[in-house]
Amino acid sequence: MALLADPDAPTEIAQRMARTLPDRLTDKSGQARRFDVEVVSEPFTSGTEDPPTLMRRIMDRGSAENWDIVVALTDLPLHSHGRKLAVNLNHERGLALLSLPSLGGLRLQTRARRAVEEAVLGMASPQTNGAEGTPRSQPLPGPSVNRLAPSYPRQTDEKETDDLRYVVSGPRGYLRVLAGMVRANRPWRLVPGLSKALAAALATGAVATVNSTVWTLAASLSTPRLVIATVGSVAIMIGWLIIDAELWHRATESSPEARQRARLYNASTVVTVGIGVLVCYVGLMVINWVWALFILNDQAFAAVTRTPLNAEEYLTLSWFVASVATVGGALGSGLESDDAIRAAAYSKREQERRHRLQDNHND
Repeated sequence: MALLADPDAPTEIAQRMARTLPDRLTDKSGQARRFDVEVVSEPFTSGTEDPPTLMRRIMDRGSAENWDIVVALTDLPLHSHGRKLAVNLNHERGLALLSLPSLGGLRLQTRARRAVEEAVLGMASPQTNGAEGTPRSQPLPGPSVNRLAPSYPRQTDEKETDDLRYVVSGPRGYLRVLAGMVRANRPWRLVPGLSKALAAALATGAVATVNSTVWTLAASLSTPRLVIATVGSVAIMIGWLIIDAELWHRATESSPEARQRARLYNASTVVTVGIGVLVCYVGLMVINWVWALFILNDQAFAAVTRTPLNAEEYLTLSWFVASVATVGGALGSGLESDDAIRAAAYSKREQERRHRLQDNHND
């Protein structure tokens, strides 16, 4: 059998999975069967996110290599008849297509391994009911399908590409796919990807920390106002990055499914950028606090603010300066190239998808 994986994260997951998958499948099959697993990394989703087209590609690839079973992994969210696709199965040809975002953002390696195990065992076991030879339609064995809840099997019309599919639906399913998309984007990469913006934020924070006017403002601010300043500065940074780098996705079609897909992509963009900005904010707050400890003089501070420089004042000042520095970082992000911001905010598959959509729009 083969694990056909998109480059980047899906390939990494497939390679780690392949170390233990043969033994686990042999133990669970109960038929003394031997499973040889090969990992193939290639962008099989390039240019399309249509499940029937992808299943035909997998079918052609499996036929060319004479693989008994092919399980394809992608980090693109896939949709089927207005629902978010988790697994696509073709028992007759031994094909499975797994959309990793449908597994959520936590314990992805374990969930992916279990889903692959259950798909392979389901396709390797007897596949017909009675003399008519109709493909079975019961759920995959094991617990992973339940853990993918809300999901349910559904017979499809595309008989030539699949005979069973699992979809996620409802608010929990939406949140699961959203979390999986955000994880695929790896929001923590946004921090080193915004070097110029961070440099501007650090410079703003360093200057603001030694400014007596900022001391007075920080000493007079209440906690609710500091929270408002935090929310406002983070929102400005998020909005500026999305608008300046043109990260907002616009549906190329007017269908409800296209609009639903666009909302999902935009939600993942906001959450991805938001997590990255919050990490930057916390980092700025810590750096400003250390800088204030090193540079401030308690007598000078008390002379200006008529408040003794204690632990609470250090925290309040560094908190307020982090908000000011974040706004300065938003302005500094204008020095970053749009491609650099997109590379920091999106996975490789998502970058390719957006480049393709942009090219189609330009054409």
